[in-house]
Amino acid sequence: MEPEAPAGQAPAAASKLSEAVGAALQDPRRQRRLVLVIVCVALFLDNMLYMVIVPIVPYYVHAASEKPTPTSSPTPPTPTNASAVTVNTSESPTAAMPAKSIVKLQHPRDNEDVKIGVLFASKAILQLLVNPLSGTFIDRMSYDLPLLLGLGVLFSSTVMFAFAEDYATLFAARSLQGLGSAFADTSGIAMIADKYPEEPERSRALGLALAFISFGSLVAPPFGGFLHEFAGKSAPFLVLAAVSLFDALLLLVVAKPFSAAARARANLPVGTPIHRLMLDPYIAVVAGALTTCNIPLAFLEPTIATWMERTMAASEWEAGIAWLPAFVPHVLGVYLTVRLAARYPHLQWLYGAFGLAVIGASSCLVPACRSFAPLVISLCGLCFGIALVDTALLPTLAFLVDVRHVSVYGSVYAIADISYCVAYALGPIVAGHIVHSLGFAQLSLGMGLANLLYAPVLLLLRNVGLLKRSRSERDVLLDEPPQGLYDAVRLRERPMSERDGAPRNPPGPFDACEEDDYDYYTRS
Repeated sequence: MEPEAPAGQAPAAASKLSEAVGAALQDPRRQRRLVLVIVCVALFLDNMLYMVIVPIVPYYVHAASEKPTPTSSPTPPTPTNASAVTVNTSESPTAAMPAKSIVKLQHPRDNEDVKIGVLFASKAILQLLVNPLSGTFIDRMSYDLPLLLGLGVLFSSTVMFAFAEDYATLFAARSLQGLGSAFADTSGIAMIADKYPEEPERSRALGLALAFISFGSLVAPPFGGFLHEFAGKSAPFLVLAAVSLFDALLLLVVAKPFSAAARARANLPVGTPIHRLMLDPYIAVVAGALTTCNIPLAFLEPTIATWMERTMAASEWEAGIAWLPAFVPHVLGVYLTVRLAARYPHLQWLYGAFGLAVIGASSCLVPACRSFAPLVISLCGLCFGIALVDTALLPTLAFLVDVRHVSVYGSVYAIADISYCVAYALGPIVAGHIVHSLGFAQLSLGMGLANLLYAPVLLLLRNVGLLKRSRSERDVLLDEPPQGLYDAVRLRERPMSERDGAPRNPPGPFDACEEDDYDYYTRS
């Protein structure tokens, strides 16, 4: 009878552990921290999958376009002869192969560069097309279910990559990733904005998410190249598929998107339609800044390796490692912006404008570099500026929705995702043509000048930080802070009493748009 006692105690211990975990998940602060972890892992996974194929996809495309025969099979380059078989892709007008740790193949065909460029752009193009629909879907369905859907699609895309044998399957997998990203990225960022409705917590949480995005882009090429070399072509994708499956299961446990409480959230406030958000001039200024600041990165990645080889006789190793040090200034930029925003939240526009100026100056300096060290410094400045712009303006989008629209964030962050996708859809396809027609120096100078000219445009946002945030219905009735998940819906402020006599918000350059918004909401 004694051996049966421990066996009988095991279910009781498991039940107590389950109750303890459930009680911990009911704590709103712990729950939103877990949600932040889930979203950061999802963003990390998406950017890992985006960049992990950089050192692998040339072999895929080459194998798909030139099947080896038993008598003559192409020999892939080894580390000893990799530099000897480097091909100068500047001879092709469609050279658009990303330049992170790519080992180029022996005797590539001209159309392989075109295939690789289209393959890399297909993800951003489909994501660009789906985002207007995904933003509306997220506004209607809350954030957890679209995030789960996006993780499921990313899992399917990763498995397709692992077992792809021809170019058509690669293209389908890459496009499927764009579909998953349109839901996972947008709903993830929107969920963070909803769970952290107050500053500076919102800026800190979004900054952490941006750091995970940068880290995923940084470690993906060496991670993919190492596993592809020593464990086979399917290994990196199977690892990422396991991570996406684990993240989806964790989301099911924490958010419970199919529970009765989740179904009760179907009666939600209707968010502002995405087309009206696009017409908001403040949001349009922010979206333009996000596109402008990412164009240099999107256009330099597929062209800088060939330029380095031609101007400074850089090796494959140097071309691959040139971007690695930029992770440090990117994280530093995120940290500084979060700290400054906590002390001076009304100067977010200034941090973004300074970031655009840094990007413009760094982009203009790239063609003047004739050695490896100055080029690395210029690229570090580029990534530092991008961190300033992204970290300052992403919370600004949520704040604009809070004070000028309904606090439902799916559509506004779909607009942000569209801004990124415009740059990354054009980069792999257009950059090579521009370099061939005008030259690398003209490309870099043009992108730098565009950022320098756009920096003063952010002056239009100088009064945004002074706008007053409306109190939520929970604040009004229960005197409690909003807990997120559509609980942070702001009510439009009533006009000031006659005793105050002062206007509610300081005047701005787009005051005429306020009346249009008011008319829209009163009609609806």
